Amino acid sequence: MARKRFPISRVYRLMEPGPVLLVTTEHKGKANIMTQSWHTMMEFEPPLVGCVISGRNHSFDALVATKECVLNIPTVELAKQVVGIGNCSGKKVDKFKKFKLTPLPASQVAPPLIAECYANLECRVADTRMVNKYNFFVLEVVGAWIDTAMKNPRTLHHQGKGVFMVAGDTIKLPSKMK
Repeated sequence: MARKRFPISRVYRLMEPGPVLLVTTEHKGKANIMTQSWHTMMEFEPPLVGCVISGRNHSFDALVATKECVLNIPTVELAKQVVGIGNCSGKKVDKFKKFKLTPLPASQVAPPLIAECYANLECRVADTRMVNKYNFFVLEVVGAWIDTAMKNPRTLHHQGKGVFMVAGDTIKLPSKMK
């Protein structure tokens, strides 16, 4: 088996954490959407999600100010919108209008759900101790929704530099976990 040295600056491309998300925030009456791909489950009950949001990002300021967001899980059908949203700033663009996405009211937080997404997780910031040093937020999911009409949703998984993998085949193996 041949091994080749791999640049450590690209290790993140090997460690994709999960589906790409569209994070909605709302601040001063203005909703925004950002594309986000660096997150991790931290706890199951209550569900805690850790995520990195750049301090240079418009959504960072809204999340710091309001401590609320929605993690929306898009499917491959929204791939062009996902990339477009990630390539423009909410400071200058109404992303709901530009990308023809439908905001829906959330039940527990002010930011809207995105109707076209497979799932929507309403969140409140639970811990900010790592925000100043790492831009790492710990979010508690306080409400969750799925579109039951979407069967076998195919989610996007970012591998860096505009490369995405699409979730495909599902396999089920024996497990003793409940």
